[in-house]
Amino acid sequence: MQPREFHDGAQDGLEALEPLDPAKIRSFSDLLTAMGKTAFGGRRLGEAYDVLTTMIGDPDCFVVLTLSGAMTIAKMGKIISSMIDHGMVQAMVSTGALIAHGLTESIGKIHYRHRPSMSDEELFRKGYNRVYDTLEMEANLHYVEHVVSQTLKRLHPDEPLSSEILTRELGRTLVDEHEGTGILQSAYLKKVPIYIPAFTDSEMGLDVATWAMRQNLDRARGQGQKQDGDRGVLRALYQSQPSFNPYLDLNSYTEHLLSAKRLGIFTIGGGVPRNWAQQVAPYVEIGNLRLGLNIKPPRFHYGVRICPEPDYWGGLSGCTYNEGISWGKFVPPQEGGRYAEVLSDATVVWPLLMMGLLERLREKNEKS
Repeated sequence: MQPREFHDGAQDGLEALEPLDPAKIRSFSDLLTAMGKTAFGGRRLGEAYDVLTTMIGDPDCFVVLTLSGAMTIAKMGKIISSMIDHGMVQAMVSTGALIAHGLTESIGKIHYRHRPSMSDEELFRKGYNRVYDTLEMEANLHYVEHVVSQTLKRLHPDEPLSSEILTRELGRTLVDEHEGTGILQSAYLKKVPIYIPAFTDSEMGLDVATWAMRQNLDRARGQGQKQDGDRGVLRALYQSQPSFNPYLDLNSYTEHLLSAKRLGIFTIGGGVPRNWAQQVAPYVEIGNLRLGLNIKPPRFHYGVRICPEPDYWGGLSGCTYNEGISWGKFVPPQEGGRYAEVLSDATVVWPLLMMGLLERLREKNEKS
């Protein structure tokens, strides 16, 4: 056995850590920077802040924000709209539920704290929908349907529809007819496209389906009730489908990424929004292989992920950026790729990151 050598870390080029000194902390930015020189989860958060500031400060970087989880019910909606307002993101990929619950907030509806003494059976009877420790009133979602219907009336029924088109037009409706701020308003005003890949897995998806059915309700009643009552009416209504084409979203998003000089992704949670947002490189690569094309697949140069799920469960939400490199979705660190992953509840660490980013932005504006 070889005798041990007693190196000093400096001679091997190791980075020294520093104690987090409260006396030197004057801002959120100071705190996050200092955390990057500590250890464990604090270091991960500090590293995420460093990558985020670089990504957002890169004038050639097209930043994609992907969102899953009940972030708007958790009252993170103004963080999202602020990121859009300040030009921190250029495209957004989300669950439909998150957008729908954010829409209720945008039109002045309220979410309530759940009282543990109220059982889920009681909540159902009284028209409350529970999301962990928070309540969304069913009446709120009925009003969302009203806003969606008003928007759809403005669109030609034979024109193909996509989530990007609908969210943009919903933003227009909110700007024109409702006071206040919100995600869809900000996205519309800043021309930031919003994509909802699993569109039918949302209140808005159901709203669009029933809106299309309502256009032919009288005819369906005449056809279906004679055969099997309301079940027959429903079967007849199945033929009244909206002209929704998800490939419009895929190709629109692909064109945005192909046109960008550099790409960054900021992910809250995981699931379909995260994976769909990363699918363009395989999409282009497959096209090259099967269609005889020669287009450089776009890969993400920066990435920051906040998700409490670790990768060893084998689920997509815990998928690391290193794993994404094997799929050709990310630039390897050896080629300049910069990534940070924070294993935490986004409602705890995202506000801290946002405050630090806003401080950096104010400092930049004051200097210019």
